[in-house]
Amino acid sequence: MHRDTELTELVRAAGSLLLCPRDSAASHHTAARIWGGIVPEDGFVHISTTGVRPKVQGIRAHRVKAGGQQCSRLGGVRVTTPVQTFLDLGSALGLVDLVVLGDSLVKAGEVTPEQLVEAATTFAGTGRRTVRRAAGLVRREVDSPMESRTRMLIVLAGLPEPTVNHKIRWPGGSVRFRFDLSYPDHQLIVEYDGRQHAESEKQWGGDIGRREWMDSKGWRIVIIRAKDIYNTPGQALQRISSAMRDKGMVVPQLSGEWRLHFPGLPGDVTELA
Repeated sequence: MHRDTELTELVRAAGSLLLCPRDSAASHHTAARIWGGIVPEDGFVHISTTGVRPKVQGIRAHRVKAGGQQCSRLGGVRVTTPVQTFLDLGSALGLVDLVVLGDSLVKAGEVTPEQLVEAATTFAGTGRRTVRRAAGLVRREVDSPMESRTRMLIVLAGLPEPTVNHKIRWPGGSVRFRFDLSYPDHQLIVEYDGRQHAESEKQWGGDIGRREWMDSKGWRIVIIRAKDIYNTPGQALQRISSAMRDKGMVVPQLSGEWRLHFPGLPGDVTELA
């Protein structure tokens, strides 16, 4: 290859497969990124093979049974299919990361939620319980992994699941505003704001106009940032629950399951379940 070739995930996989048995395929984290999925970075190229696993620095090889994986070719490289990749990662990812992967694969146009649910129903491999539950929680039109995490914090706390990407339209039918997560019947929005909302003048100006419109129509918005998810998820849930009550929603007793996936930092609120 030419020295100026961009070192993409697909190129790294192609190079790694030269050191592996012929029936090998890029899989797991590597396949996920090739298909446009979002997974945690672990520094390895992941390969699955039915033959002898190569012991090479930088390659993590997985042994599979002959005929045990569905594969396709992309740019001449053998890669596990998006659905197979989702199933395989059920043994490596937690529930929230697996939902993030599913949402991102759907956004990339590689799978549908229904395809994941169908495949998970008959999947008998390691992590099948996590796979089945995660598949049922994958949604369309999720714009970012942090939106997936925010939605999962809400759902795992036992709160009502919000609508994803609700649209407000102009009289002619074109989209005027989109809300990441919302409860349209109660005019309540839960929205993740990344740094681009503060650093982009265009984004900032658009946000101001949209929030002035929301104020004029009686909508309430709860802004969630990265620290709310990773550092103080309990406080974030308090704010969301309080906003729900203010808008007349019935707020159930919170489940404690959220703590298993969003532990937060010491000093986060403890009075939540």
